[in-house]
Amino acid sequence: MAKLLSLDELRADGDLAAARRILVECDPRDDDQARERDRIVAWIDAHPATAHLRSNLAGHLTASAIVMDYAGERVLLTHHRKLGRWLQLGGHCDGEANLARVALLECIEESGIAELAIDPRPLDLDIHRIPARPSEPEHEHLDTRFVVQAPAGAVEVRSEESLALRWFRFDELEQLDTDDSVRRLVRACIDRDRSPHDA
Repeated sequence: MAKLLSLDELRADGDLAAARRILVECDPRDDDQARERDRIVAWIDAHPATAHLRSNLAGHLTASAIVMDYAGERVLLTHHRKLGRWLQLGGHCDGEANLARVALLECIEESGIAELAIDPRPLDLDIHRIPARPSEPEHEHLDTRFVVQAPAGAVEVRSEESLALRWFRFDELEQLDTDDSVRRLVRACIDRDRSPHDA
């Protein structure tokens, strides 16, 4: 894993050029991820002032992360109140273009663990549809995903956005009410951790 950064080490940046740069400089691990990267970059180019704002009702950038425990044996997932399933932590950019900062801030807020640290390199990219609700139409989330590490002895505190917050071993994920993108994210995290190129 690369050097992990705390929230204090990540500069706030509202310029979408920052998000675009993070994506262009990332190294997709396969052709599917390269296509997702190209679609998100194209979205930024098509919406140079609003790609990271919820007011763009067609879709907007989000950032999230898989939170690993200090031993690298479990992941922290939230049982999402609105979507009704177990997911990684994360959320809307709301005008912030430093995607790693968005992901880490969301993880801190949703986990209650202040001392989290993030690998600033995107691990996974995922574009998915969010179903319509009374307050908003169906739209796309263009999600950039990272790895976050919890400190030893971290104790999570559930936020109001979550029905539950729980650590899961890798072998528990196959039986969990989640989606394939979460399982893919965890596999990518494990593969990156084992890669000799990331030492």
